[in-house]
Amino acid sequence: MARIRVGIGGWVFPPWRGVFYPPGLAQARELEHASRRVTAIEINGTFYGAQKPESFRRWHDQTPEDFMFSVKASRYATHRRELAGAGASVERFITGGVLELRQKLGPILWQFPPSTRFDEADFAAFLALLPSESGGRPLRHVVEIRHESFVDARFIALLRRHRVAVALVDSDKHPLIADITADFVYARLRRSVASEPAGYPPAALDAWAERFRRWSAGEEPGDLPRQEPAAAPSQARDCFVYFISGAKEHNPAAAEALLERLAR
Repeated sequence: MARIRVGIGGWVFPPWRGVFYPPGLAQARELEHASRRVTAIEINGTFYGAQKPESFRRWHDQTPEDFMFSVKASRYATHRRELAGAGASVERFITGGVLELRQKLGPILWQFPPSTRFDEADFAAFLALLPSESGGRPLRHVVEIRHESFVDARFIALLRRHRVAVALVDSDKHPLIADITADFVYARLRRSVASEPAGYPPAALDAWAERFRRWSAGEEPGDLPRQEPAAAPSQARDCFVYFISGAKEHNPAAAEALLERLAR
């Protein structure tokens, strides 16, 4: 069955201690605690450098059986002039230990810098480098873009051919693209504010909850921008939504508030 998974980016953040984390909780147990309050976590440290396979194994073992991680891929694969030449970096990342998460490995996020413009041929070459499976395990991929040149129907068509999702990013610094290009939806919500105890106003959380219900049911909400008309209702879709950046101290509360709405 399709699932709507809601979580946060990372789990080590000092302002969460004594608030999201109980006073006195050992840092070594923070992942264990967080994974029982939210249903997914996006691992961001992998973007900056390689992690040891034993780290992924430990994270797998510290979390519930039905928990999932998304993983941000190495910047060495995405922050380059010619994406077609990223093959070795992509392979190093995929084979570098991430598969030790086993059934808890969710989508892999490939994040591009603001300077990367849409070059259809080069981006197609990059997508062709992303394996659909490794070690007998199916892989899901999602790309996050930040340049307005990607607001292009050709980009959407390209992603659909490769069954790669585009990250829906709620931020003034990102073009908002809500087209469905894979069998799952991936959202990064970055507008949490310090003035709201749950990061987002209640009405905004209500709206996001309704959108994710519709996506999960195979439908599409009608209030977000697309490059192509909404498709006819299809099969149920998994959804992954993370509260990232913004007033980061409130992101766990935002995730819990959205989970509570989805459970009604």
